Amino acid sequence: MQQASAVRPGVGDIPAPRLARGILVAVLLSYLLITLLNVFRQHIPETERAASVVGLAAIFGLQLWHSAHGARQRSARRRALTLTLQGLVTYLPLLVYASEWGGMAGFLAGSLLLLLPGPYNWAAYGLVGLSMLVQPVLVGRSLLDSVYLCESTLLTGLVVFALTSLAELVVRMYTARQELARMAVIEERMRFSRDLHDLLGYSLSAITLKGELIHRLVSAHSDRAESEITGMLEISRQALADVRTVASGYRRLSLADEAASARSVLAAADVSVDVMVTVADLDVQVETVLATVLREAVTNVLRHSKVRNCEISARMAGGAVQLSVLNDGADTYRRDFSPDSGSGLDNLGTRLGTVGGTLAADRLNDGWFRLEAVIPACPAAVATVHRVG
Repeated sequence: MQQASAVRPGVGDIPAPRLARGILVAVLLSYLLITLLNVFRQHIPETERAASVVGLAAIFGLQLWHSAHGARQRSARRRALTLTLQGLVTYLPLLVYASEWGGMAGFLAGSLLLLLPGPYNWAAYGLVGLSMLVQPVLVGRSLLDSVYLCESTLLTGLVVFALTSLAELVVRMYTARQELARMAVIEERMRFSRDLHDLLGYSLSAITLKGELIHRLVSAHSDRAESEITGMLEISRQALADVRTVASGYRRLSLADEAASARSVLAAADVSVDVMVTVADLDVQVETVLATVLREAVTNVLRHSKVRNCEISARMAGGAVQLSVLNDGADTYRRDFSPDSGSGLDNLGTRLGTVGGTLAADRLNDGWFRLEAVIPACPAAVATVHRVG
């Protein structure tokens, strides 16, 4: 959630796209004002002055249209039409206002750079600049004036092109940043959902199983029922602690503790369990992922199969930690008939991928089902033998 708020502008700040667009508009208006002042310095009738204002307003509107976000994605016909209109209001007034109107050719040069495909845009841009050499010569002005008008036209075109492209880039970056923030929120929600599934699925299945066992034992074996109630309370407290760790965004699980818990829960379900864990001192992240895999595997055994025997092993093999969970209930009916039975294996595949691990699940020929996770071990991991039960 913090990523989403980080991209919001502060109070009184101007969002980057609006700021970039505002700078572009300010520069365009400055060029228009300079041209207007040059025109008004001439001794011309009021009607021609009014006509110059209308012409400049038309150029300003067309330039905003050409500099708008996504203008290049418009149809070729629409682009040709507006560029033609801009060409007319650029060149025709030259007959009346002479070189004082020449600055507006830079807007046309910039629009051609923006809207025409390359390399035609640069060729058209150069032609507009060269065309500004003609008018001063026709009215008898010096060569220096012609070169100045050509150079200023090309420079104005580059300014319009650069500022428009910069505004477009700012919009894209701002949009991409918002999208990244949105994706971060979605990923955090998925992590939270995945953690709840992986942690609470096991605990709730164990609580349900022990509750059923207590129901059977309470009348005939009160002492054992009391012991199972104690165990169920411990699982409930652990489930509450798991919820709190998920909310805090971090949790650390012990593979040995999960193996011992799995043995206890499966034994309560009348499953014969053989647990052998031959690794210890693992990297924290690797051990937490392996413990999560074991939780989900045991949850699947309890919910999806009618199992009589289960084997759990964890060992070092070729520089990697290999966790295997086998059960003999692969060909029997499912115990969980709910339409929403979870997506634990998909979640585990995602978790293992974050640490370079792999997950395999397959049915064996003898009716057993095997879930196997392999994760590269931390180089500092020390292999020891820890026998559970």
